[in-house]
Amino acid sequence: MKKTAGLDAHTLELVRLAAAVVQGYEPELRERLEDARSAGVPPVWVDEMLLQSLLFVGYPRTLVAFALWRKATGTDGPEADPDTDYDRAPEWTRRGEETCGIIYGDNYRKLRNNVRQLHPALDAWMVVEGYGRTIARPGLDLLRRELCIVAQAGVLETPRQLHSHMRGALNAGASFGQVEAVLAVMNPMLSFDAWKRVKELWRAVREAWIPGD
Repeated sequence: MKKTAGLDAHTLELVRLAAAVVQGYEPELRERLEDARSAGVPPVWVDEMLLQSLLFVGYPRTLVAFALWRKATGTDGPEADPDTDYDRAPEWTRRGEETCGIIYGDNYRKLRNNVRQLHPALDAWMVVEGYGRTIARPGLDLLRRELCIVAQAGVLETPRQLHSHMRGALNAGASFGQVEAVLAVMNPMLSFDAWKRVKELWRAVREAWIPGD
């Protein structure tokens, strides 16, 4: 498939849509959803990206985006989903620990300790609900999930999370060029000062990057 600025066309449209979800502007969302449909982005990718968006933008914007997506496709959501069964919590824990370990690498234990010090419930929810129940779901690979998270963290202007997920995308197998293509998507959505901070943060990540670190 043709690649644009380091990303294949499907991934590029998915990232653009992820960034638009953060802004929550319905005309822009409709345009991005139609672009994703026209480009042939697999519907399950869109479903999964919207589900994980809940972790970053909350229910209000996720529900709006999902409603527009269902209207654009003219289809209803699935009748059932295995991850609605809370008896699977032990599996979510296992998946969450594994996925979180991939994303954070050698910083995994430090992250867990830091979050646990804030509140033990946050640590448990992060691993079980965030990484295990949501981000570790099948249907969308971890690399594309992380690229979408980079876009959303950048538009949200949350530098700590952006730093972590820039590194997380690299840990998941992204190239520098792929991350830079995501940054290019978010550029028009940021103020000059915010974009400058993003560029400085990415420069620091690149300079310090050691694969597997």
